[in-house]
Amino acid sequence: MLDFKELEAFVWAVRLGSFRKAATRLHLTQPSVSERISRLETTVGELLLERAARPIQPTMRGREFFVHAERMLHQRDEAMKLFDDEEAFSAPLRLGTIETIAHSWFPEFMRRLTERYPRLTIELTVDYSPVLNERLLGNELDIVLAMNGYSPQKQIEYESLSPYEMGMFVSPRHVKVLSESADTWGKQLPFISFGKQARPYAELVSYLAELGVANPRIHSVSTLMTIVRMTTEGLGIGALPVATVLDEWQRGELYRLSLPVPLPAMHYDVIWRNANHPRFCRGVARLAQQCACSYAQARRADMTTTLFSGRWVTASASSGTTEATHY
Repeated sequence: MLDFKELEAFVWAVRLGSFRKAATRLHLTQPSVSERISRLETTVGELLLERAARPIQPTMRGREFFVHAERMLHQRDEAMKLFDDEEAFSAPLRLGTIETIAHSWFPEFMRRLTERYPRLTIELTVDYSPVLNERLLGNELDIVLAMNGYSPQKQIEYESLSPYEMGMFVSPRHVKVLSESADTWGKQLPFISFGKQARPYAELVSYLAELGVANPRIHSVSTLMTIVRMTTEGLGIGALPVATVLDEWQRGELYRLSLPVPLPAMHYDVIWRNANHPRFCRGVARLAQQCACSYAQARRADMTTTLFSGRWVTASASSGTTEATHY
């Protein structure tokens, strides 16, 4: 098998025409250079240098081999640069994300990621957190933006992202009914949530049980945009990340329920296997954190500005009463 140290000794002996000069260049002794070249000649089965010539000259076969040896050393050097410069990462990145992130700060993240790594290509998968975590562990994905807790902690690294505030929303057509009917809250209208595989579904079930809403009807939906559409069409009470429906709320297409107890926030992480490229993955994680934080700050600012025309429906699970509020 060819050894790079032997190739280096041969290439530099040819370039400089001297074992002594090659030894100085490689910080070796002259006998060490001679020994490495002898081992290389034994491996290939032919003499590569005419040692009696001054300066040392390659044999006819040596001249032919020299071209390939130089190319192999150059390719080795190029490959090793990958570990010196993470900005030069160029392999396809198999990236997974949940839909909530895909419909919020992910486009800005993609823009900044491809600016930082201009040779990078993305293979994107959008799915539920359990599925993404499973594919990560199966080496089908490199990095996922998802809920943690589905993978063995010893096999992964992760960084936390800004959480999403959750809220309940209804179509304007239900405001009057909710304001006048004491038993509407949690009884007449069904709820609309993410699919049963998603953690927000289970959290909604627990939340309603704690508020005393027995046997709630919950439509489980696989996509965020479908939940939004079903809610704006008046098909139920949508449990949604507030930031992702801020525009619909501002335009009055949705009213938000003022709940007696806040819904649990949705917490996400950047997750990767600890066997993966650590510096690159941490660089991607830091970029995702910056984008998520900027998005969260901007949406919070939108909700506090005087230009925000919020529409609320005050609900009380214990008394079953609701009140419409416009401001």
